[in-house]
Amino acid sequence: MSLAPWLDACPIVAILRGVQPEEVEAIASALIHEGLNIIEVPLNSPRPLESIRRLHSAFAERALVGAGTVTTEDEVAAIVRAGAKLMVTPHCDPDLVRAARARGLIACPGFMTPAEAFALLAAGADALKLFPAEAVSPAVVKALLAVLPRGTAILPVGGMSAETIPAWKAAGAAGFGVGSSLYAPGDSPAAVGAKARALRSALGLG
Repeated sequence: MSLAPWLDACPIVAILRGVQPEEVEAIASALIHEGLNIIEVPLNSPRPLESIRRLHSAFAERALVGAGTVTTEDEVAAIVRAGAKLMVTPHCDPDLVRAARARGLIACPGFMTPAEAFALLAAGADALKLFPAEAVSPAVVKALLAVLPRGTAILPVGGMSAETIPAWKAAGAAGFGVGSSLYAPGDSPAAVGAKARALRSALGLG
């Protein structure tokens, strides 16, 4: 399993922090309708494993379902049982990357420094989450790509919106984790769909 084809189709990871299991399928359906097929449920959301189970059951063939804010190996095992195919962490932990890869998950761990990036790639990371991206600038992505192995996928997360994404894209980012500017607790599926269209437009995807 690879992250690349999903990013090629649409390089947005929809982060549904705070989503409720009872609404997650309707929200995901709106996202998928707009072409956003990578959906992450952070584990600090209400009953996140239930949301992941529902997404896997409803959209396993149409979406890459992931879990975010993963911080322990027990959580890695739990998200696999729930049906997640993607693990996202907020921090650099090569052991978590190895645990995820051993279970067949795509691993996109968080990093901030070159040392962390190289350590995570050595552990088998499929892509790297630059977090919190609002603490740096797009120039950081350009500089990192000059020294990291060719083809390394960097996904900035934090502060991503229709207004900020173009500069990160120009710097070479392979994808973008988008949270509050795409989904906030209480948003209707229609509202999320409208935000998704704005993001696609910012990426020149129509």
